[in-house]
Parts: sequence; structure tokens; C-alpha cells
Amino acid sequence: MNHRTVSAFTFSLLFVCLLGSTWSVLAQTTKEALLTLDGKPVEIDELVYLISKGRNTDTPKSGVSREEFEENLDLFINYKLKVREAEALGLDQAEEFSREFNSFKETLIYPYLIKNSLEEGELRKAYSRMQEVVRASHVLFQFPPNASSDDSLIVLKMALKVKAEIENGGNINELAVQYSDDPSSKINKGDLGYFTSLQMVQPFEDAAFNLQVGQLSDPVLSNFGYHVIQVQDRQPNPGQVRVSHILVRFDAENQTQEENARRKISDIYAEIQKESTVWEDIVKTFSEDPATNQRGGMLPWFGVGNMIPEFEMAAFSLTEIGEISPPLKTQYGYHILRLEEKKPIDTFEEMEESIRSKILRDSRSGMIQSQVVAIQKARYGFVENDASLALLAQALNQTNKSSFEPALISRSLENTPLFTLQGKTYKAAELAAYIKAEELSPKVKGGTFDIWYDRFVASTLAQTEEKDLEANNKEYQMLLKEYRDGILLFSLMNQEVWQKGITDSIGQVEFYRKNISRYQWKNRIEAYIVKVLDKTKLVNARQVLQGNGFNQTLIQNFEANFKANTPLAYQTESGIFEYADHEILSKVNLNQTFQEIEVDGATYLVTLGQKFPAEPRKFEESRGLVIRDYQEYLDKTLTDTLKRKYPIQINAQAKEEAFLALNH
Repeated sequence: MNHRTVSAFTFSLLFVCLLGSTWSVLAQTTKEALLTLDGKPVEIDELVYLISKGRNTDTPKSGVSREEFEENLDLFINYKLKVREAEALGLDQAEEFSREFNSFKETLIYPYLIKNSLEEGELRKAYSRMQEVVRASHVLFQFPPNASSDDSLIVLKMALKVKAEIENGGNINELAVQYSDDPSSKINKGDLGYFTSLQMVQPFEDAAFNLQVGQLSDPVLSNFGYHVIQVQDRQPNPGQVRVSHILVRFDAENQTQEENARRKISDIYAEIQKESTVWEDIVKTFSEDPATNQRGGMLPWFGVGNMIPEFEMAAFSLTEIGEISPPLKTQYGYHILRLEEKKPIDTFEEMEESIRSKILRDSRSGMIQSQVVAIQKARYGFVENDASLALLAQALNQTNKSSFEPALISRSLENTPLFTLQGKTYKAAELAAYIKAEELSPKVKGGTFDIWYDRFVASTLAQTEEKDLEANNKEYQMLLKEYRDGILLFSLMNQEVWQKGITDSIGQVEFYRKNISRYQWKNRIEAYIVKVLDKTKLVNARQVLQGNGFNQTLIQNFEANFKANTPLAYQTESGIFEYADHEILSKVNLNQTFQEIEVDGATYLVTLGQKFPAEPRKFEESRGLVIRDYQEYLDKTLTDTLKRKYPIQINAQAKEEAFLALNH
């Protein structure tokens, strides 16, 4: 939210009192207008909503006093007057307003959409699963390129055959080496190690998290093929760990090199056991990981499923900070690990955006969108014309985007019905117009008609849901109106009050002259005030300041030679001060040029100079205050003018109803 937005939103809530209530009070009001402004009705709900929204719901309900209600009503009327004036000036028709308001709408509507509730469910489910880690093995059966339905059936039968072997006593890890199309199975024998939510493709994750330890899945279809999955273990998620390591590399194909690496890592491990050994020195000298050997072998934080299984298991088995693991072998070489830090899994609030980002990047995003469309279709009475769709698909699937509309017209298919939604029939010509307006083509496979028809349906359903919310969701209506009016209010105030108050220098001077009595200096005096923070430095300061009177040379000398050299010993201020209300000067003898006083246990050395009688401030000395007061004057003048310009009639009965609703 930018500065302009904050200002508009904040100002629209200036009249909101912080009492205790809930949105439910709106249900207790009628549709009767609270007032008419320039002949246009303003509903009770709007006032009740804005007051209720500003209340502190964490405190017990206390209601609204009559006085507070009247004050808020006056502010509300002033607010509505300014919004009306903004409309009269056409500010709601400006391009800048439309751009800003439409940007707001995209954000404001999201919590009310079907999609949001479905996404929220997936977020919560993913985080719930993250409380656990699962260890599973699998056998993967991939489809051949350009597989036919017969090919897919053959692959499924093979998966079922291997599943039966496992159920009859076969070992899934041995069978993975024999049958799996997962290249890593030759190394890990199908053992995927521990993982948690959002680290596997969705069908695989769903199946694994629904299996008990030792249980075997039916063949699970994913984009990779069919998986037969067996869960080996389930554990609470240990969170995240940070380790440093030493690495000694070797070529896996060279047994001599591997043996030499094994001896070297053993010697390093023995050296580390000595009390005099410095870990960082050993890492720098012996580790063959160039990315970490100059910084103590430090690796980034990681959780389960982020490292190769054997490295990960060794890291999480360490329990004490500084604990060192025995040498372990991975595909990268031999390692020794040292535990640096551990922490539990982050809270949902800390992980929410990360989880959302991952969900929107994987297949769950498509699943959510499919569910959204299905719910929208059911809610808004969506009925397809199957015969027309078949005809259009046959005629137009082979066209491209640019030739779609000409092909439709040449076949006289423009008026072919596609579907009915909320009683309205949408035709092929509307699909063609939609395609023409879209600049980019979707990067998915399929026939032109089929692809664009699905996009058109989704877009039309989304627009229908948005219109439904605007027409029937009272809370969203009020929120939308609040932001719309807030932007208009800001635009008007910026134009007529804030910017004018800053830039109208002639108006500022005139206001200053007419109100000169507001801008008066009280009796003043020149003073240099030194607060002694270090009492051992008091004598030195006293010797320099005493008997010399107030002068700039003295001040500059003290600042340069004493305060600068011992900055923690003194705190100083100098200038011309109104002394009557000054914390220190109000306590000194104004007839003595130097004095030492105690205030609240602190010692002050005060040097006094010339006195100045009460007098008007110069305009330049008052400019900041004048601008503030001038803006307040412009605001009041604007409000008074609008009250004369736009007639207001208050409905006494509706006003009382609003008061009672807020105190129910």
C-alpha cells in the first residue's frame, strides 16, 4: 500500500471511534436511508459499518455514548459531503482514479473468492503434513514416448504385477533395482529417504501421507508414470539444521582413490579428536569443498528432504551443538559433519507465503482452479450446449488464433450457442471477441477451440462471481465503497487542501497576517546548556565556561575540544529559548550569566546571554505552523462551503435506529 493509499484509507476512517463491536450489527438495521445528501440517499449500514469496523474487538463491548455517536455522525456527514464534491468535479472519472481503484479491487476481492477458501485449505493441509516426515521406497513404471491407451494399460499391468510380488514377500528395494525406471534406483534401490509436504509431486505425496508404515499403495499415476509406494517410516518433523563439514572427494570408479580418501578422512577424524585442534583450521587445510572450505565448512540451513538421504540422516542424528559425526560416505565423497545450530519448524504465519508460492507452482494450482470452476458452474447455473461444442470443436480446432474469427464467420457459426449462465446464453461470437482481445496465446497443447473455450468459460465465471459479490455480499460492498470513497476523498483533499496549503505562498502570508496573534514569541533568552553526564569531567567544564559569558567562540571551543574528545561526558544544546516553560531555564536565575544547577539528579552548567521580549514571530520562523493552520482553515472553509452547496436531510428515526444498533 503506497503513501497515497494509506492517506486515503486513514482519512476515511477519521470519524471511527475505537469501541467494541462486530460486523453483525448491520443485520439489525433496515434499508431505510439515514440521510439524503443532494437528494441522494445514504444508508444506515454505511455509518454503522465504518464505526463498527474501527472498534477494538479485543476489549469487552462498551457501546457508543450519545455524545460520541453525534460526533461521529457529524464527521461522517463531512466525509460524505467531500466525496459528493469529488464526484461533482469528475474525480471518479479520472484515469488515475480508475487505475488505483481497479488495483485495489483485485486485492480487496480476493479473500471473498471461492479460490481463496480452497487455497487456504491447501495451505493448511500442507502445513499440517509438514509436522511429519515420511520415508518411502517406490518402483516407477514410465510410459513410452507418445504412449497409446494400450501402452498405458500394459504399464499399469506391470505395476500391478510388481505390487503383487511385494505383497507375496518380495522386497521393494530389490525389485526397484530390477524394474524401476527411476534412474536413481540403481544407487538408492528405490529408497527416497525422508521427505515432507511439497517435496514430491502431489499424487505421490497424497498417497504416501495416507499410508501407514509397511503399507503398500495401489499404482499411483503422476506425470512420471505409475508408482508403487511403500512407506518405511514416519517421524515428527525435526525442523531445520545447520552444519559445517569437511569433504574428501574420490572417483567412485577408482577403488584405489576411494581407499586413499577413506584413509585420509580417518586421519582427519583422529586429528579432530585432539583438544588443541581448531575446526576451522582443519577445514581450511583439508576440505575439498571449494564453496565452503574458506568459511569453516559452513552450509546453509536445511530441512528434511533437501539433502541426499545419508548426509541428511547424519546431520539430524547430531544432538549437541559442536558435536562431530564419524566419517560418512556419499556420492560426493567422504564427509565429517559438525552441528552448528538446530531450530524447530517455522510457524504457519512464517511459512505461509513460501507454502503459497510452492502450491501455485505445482499441480495443486491446476487442481484448485478446476475445483473453482466446478463450484462456480454449480452455483451460477452453468449449462453447456454439448451438440454445439462438438460442432465448433470439429470445425475450429485446427485453426490458429488469428484465423479463428474469419473461420467462424465463413462457416456462419457466430450465433452458435456455447453455454447458458444465470439465464444468459453466450454465443460463439463472444468467444471470438474474447480471443481477439487477448494478446498472448496460452502455452498448452490441444485444439484451438478447446483451449480458448476453457479459458473463456473460466474468465466468464470469474466475472460472474465478482458481480455476484458486488451485488449480494454486504461486507464486500461496504469494503469496496469505503476504498472507493477514500480514494476520492484523498484526491479532493490533496487538490483543495493539502497541496494548496503547501504551494499557495500568497495565501499563507495573508493567513499569517490575519492571524498574527497565533504566532508570538514569549520572553526568550540566549543560552548554552551543558548536561554533565560524567561527574569526573565537571571541574574541567566549569573552568572553561565560568566567567566567560555567552558567546559563539566559547561554544565552538567547548564543542570541538571537550565534547568531541569525550562524547559520552556531556550533552549540550544552544540557541534562543522561551524560558518560562523550559525544563532547565525555568529554574535558573536569569540575572546570572553562569550558574550550576541540579535538576532531577543531573548537573547542568548554564551560560546565559541576551534577553528578548515577547514579540511576533517572523513569517519565515512560523512557516511550518502557518502551513498546518492554513490547511486546517482551508479544510473548514471547504466543509462549510459544501454544507451550503449540498442540502442535507437527516431521518431522525433512522438515526436512532443506527444508534441502537451500535449499542445492541
